[in-house]
Amino acid sequence: MKKGMINLPTFPVQVSNQMISSGPDIVVYYPIVFNMDDKALEQYINQSIIEETQKLINKQISEMDTPIVSMVGTFEIKNNQRDVLSITLTNYAYHDKAAHGMTYIVSLTFDLEKGKKCELADLFKPGSNYVERTSELIKEQIRVREISLINEFTEISPNQQFYIADKTLVIYFQLYDLTPYVFGFPMFPISVYDLQDIIDEEGPLGRMAQNN
Repeated sequence: MKKGMINLPTFPVQVSNQMISSGPDIVVYYPIVFNMDDKALEQYINQSIIEETQKLINKQISEMDTPIVSMVGTFEIKNNQRDVLSITLTNYAYHDKAAHGMTYIVSLTFDLEKGKKCELADLFKPGSNYVERTSELIKEQIRVREISLINEFTEISPNQQFYIADKTLVIYFQLYDLTPYVFGFPMFPISVYDLQDIIDEEGPLGRMAQNN
């Protein structure tokens, strides 16, 4: 039996796991990128990740006057292809005597080709009605998925939180923004092909929509 060569996929960035710890019950993991040709962009990405990780920690600490009993921070690489890096950072913390813990999530999406961090508007053509279009698709998902809301959904904010996962744009909301706590994070995956006429063809979603 001949041994064949396996073509492993190549990724725009390499990612390693870092940790902040203050005892066994307070552990926060976060990613850093390395071995990039553009060292200035590498530093910018890592600094952005560290800042957002610290903001989540600070938010949890300031949430209540009582001390934090436990905290767990994790991350997920949602996309690392076609010069688009999209990650989520999640932080769960439980305060002493709280009814339950609280979790927050933030995301960061980088256009490695243009060397910038992307806001939602950056994914679309200038002047496009992306807020209205994505909001209508979300309303339809709320209806079809029979999602119970605590607040009526009208439309997303222009800088709504999102991440990219392959050929999908995922719009999400924090706990309590739209739904009861037990529902978890309201996430709304939208195919890039449902937005193809308004996405920036030279941007992250445009690259995701390519079939090659």
